[in-house]
Amino acid sequence: MCGIVGYVGEEDAARVLVDGLRRLEYRGYDSAGVAVHAPSGRVEVRRAVGKLRELERALEAAPVHGKVGIGHTRWATHGRPSEVNAHPHVAGHIAVVHNGIIENHLALKQALISRGATIASDTDTELVAHMIAEEGAEDADLETCVRRALNKLEGAYAIAVLSDREPGKVVVAKSSSPLVLGLGEGEMFCASDIPALLPYTRRMIFLEDGEMAVLTAQSVEITTLAGEPVERDPVTIDWSPVMAEKAGYKHFMLKEIFEQPRALEDTLRGRLDREAGDIHSSEIGLSEEDARSIQRVVLLACGTSHHAALAGRYYIESLARVPTVVELASEFRGRGAVIGEGDLVVAVSQSGETLDTLMAAREAKQAGAKLLAIANVIGSAIPRLADATFYTHAGPEIGVASTKCFTTQLANVLMLGLWLGRRRNTLPEERAAELVEALAHLPQQMEQVLVGTRQLVANIARHHVEARDALFLGRGLNFPIALEGALKLKEISYVHAEGYAAGEMKHGPIALIDGHMPVFVLAPRDSSFERSIGNLEEARAREAQVVAVATEGDEAVRAVADDLIEVPAVLEPLYPLLTVLPLQLYAYYVADFKGTDVDQPRNLAKTVTVE
Repeated sequence: MCGIVGYVGEEDAARVLVDGLRRLEYRGYDSAGVAVHAPSGRVEVRRAVGKLRELERALEAAPVHGKVGIGHTRWATHGRPSEVNAHPHVAGHIAVVHNGIIENHLALKQALISRGATIASDTDTELVAHMIAEEGAEDADLETCVRRALNKLEGAYAIAVLSDREPGKVVVAKSSSPLVLGLGEGEMFCASDIPALLPYTRRMIFLEDGEMAVLTAQSVEITTLAGEPVERDPVTIDWSPVMAEKAGYKHFMLKEIFEQPRALEDTLRGRLDREAGDIHSSEIGLSEEDARSIQRVVLLACGTSHHAALAGRYYIESLARVPTVVELASEFRGRGAVIGEGDLVVAVSQSGETLDTLMAAREAKQAGAKLLAIANVIGSAIPRLADATFYTHAGPEIGVASTKCFTTQLANVLMLGLWLGRRRNTLPEERAAELVEALAHLPQQMEQVLVGTRQLVANIARHHVEARDALFLGRGLNFPIALEGALKLKEISYVHAEGYAAGEMKHGPIALIDGHMPVFVLAPRDSSFERSIGNLEEARAREAQVVAVATEGDEAVRAVADDLIEVPAVLEPLYPLLTVLPLQLYAYYVADFKGTDVDQPRNLAKTVTVE
């Protein structure tokens, strides 16, 4: 959730840090701060509660200049949002920024106080600064002090550290929280996520758990916490800085909604074997024998990725005929789930850093399961843990509410099901070829839906902008889309919304329906169509304001719906990638008309890296 940026070079550090932090605003935060090595030789700190503009005002009132520094945007976990709890935290000659949670912080705090330390904040991070400062009593260098202190910590962390005794250096380390290094010419960077560094470099190194690095203007030296040298080549990130800008759209979310045809095209590119009606094995990373020996598939995910995983269950069971279960990663952990050899565990995460998913995947792998990651960020934690990774290629997603990463995840779990089905001889070649060909044409159909329905959906959103509740109904593959539509509306407009399997409407939600409630019914011409129309009629009979998402030209639906949003006729497995689009647009426009913070909704963060 929190954001870290560090810089060593020849530029004005405070400017670089604030610029990097602004590119991490999507992660969510309640305060911000920077620490910079000043010409006086001291580390000077500026902090502020609220948005980055408050930190900028603090820097305007009391400028700090220097060429080395660290910055942070904080999401409160220990201690309320306040300037004293904001990062960086200082103890003696040490300044620290930190993401994650130190689990043994209470014991550490008592020990520090017993040794005479004065603790000013309510945070666990300040304790880290005191511990590192204590290790410097023997005049050890900064990296040694950090290493000794970290060996006493329990929990998740990514940290960046300055010392006024060593002004040309930043020391960083990580365990379970993301941290990436950026390699420039005569300057080096660190950050919690790639977008912070894109204006400065595309050459990056992802730190592994239990590693630390020393950054100077000319070098990056990586070691384990035990001090063993680590050699790792940088990767080149092919996201351009402009990809992380709004490109003329009012909000990042709207831009990212309209980027979905391109994102899907990039995700499909090089993977579809249209001649053979198949998916290229090299893209998935599993062997032919893996495909044939799997006895069960377990999909692990949280939030929006969980909805993609629910669709994945339909795809894998129908195409590959493998028993498949979907687990909320946060519930899977520590349950003692029965899992092991013969299971393929698929961990689905946009960032590849979601802590619950990472920990659940680790448990599953330790139990002997084969682990496949589906993620959007190359080299992130879950792909590094996995036996194989099937990347989405959505590009950077800045808006907190996921859109293009969701549809590319849908494409990946569909391709996985198709690939498994071909190798297990459960999917006829003709049907596979039909699906592959239809997938190749889907980006153009997504474009058609987005352009063709945008104004209609905006009008519907304006009509329902004052509604306090909404119900989303879908059957089969469109049940996860109903869940996703409700989640999007909740996330960014703060409207109470429920997503339900349409067949469950009579088991509770029907009691909520009245003339003020918009009810969205997903009713494309698929195998559940007739039953979905029955649910639509039931809602209409109770005076609901029915909005139907249906197949183009469906006059039967038009006759019974108050509003009709049409999508092209496609093969049944592909409908979710089209029916979700107007629901994303609806959530966006309701939020925009209500005036909420679309890209950074309250209390939410892009990547959940703490429990």
